[in-house]
Amino acid sequence: MARIFIWWIGEAEADRAALEHVAARLSAAFRTPAALWESPERPRHAYDARRRQHASGAILRWLLEAGPGAGKVLGVTDRDLFIPILTYVFGEAQLGGAAAVVSTARLVEGPDAAGRPRLVERLEKEALHEVGHAFGLLHCGTPHCVMSRSAGVKDVDAKDPALCPECRARLEELKVGGP
Repeated sequence: MARIFIWWIGEAEADRAALEHVAARLSAAFRTPAALWESPERPRHAYDARRRQHASGAILRWLLEAGPGAGKVLGVTDRDLFIPILTYVFGEAQLGGAAAVVSTARLVEGPDAAGRPRLVERLEKEALHEVGHAFGLLHCGTPHCVMSRSAGVKDVDAKDPALCPECRARLEELKVGGP
């Protein structure tokens, strides 16, 4: 059974309680053991000085090399992320792969940015979303599904912290090697 490792790769001190909350939610949602994984290494090479952001694709490649080497790894950072075609992203994952990354940098913005409880809620949803991609799930058109797209924090706030019934069924198909 694949395991999910959650690895704090940010610059500030890790919020261990928030990461443990995310691990518990990932474990429940994907019916897979999830645990924190620690290493002092950080993906410093992913910083793009011109954009003043970190390239999420470079972080994904780095997670595969520096990570635990088994199961799936979710890197969690406080650094702002981008992909070349977008101004920013909340996270990115290898579709059906082993690595995903989420950032808290933009999750503290916007309406109702009511401190830590809201941040942890948003982090949970984005972690579920990106790990869902790592398990092979695509974006969902069902309103409020955690796999729906998020262009901004309002979209993150509108999501439920759960897979819709269609995504849940698709996940079960993917886990047993179905279509």
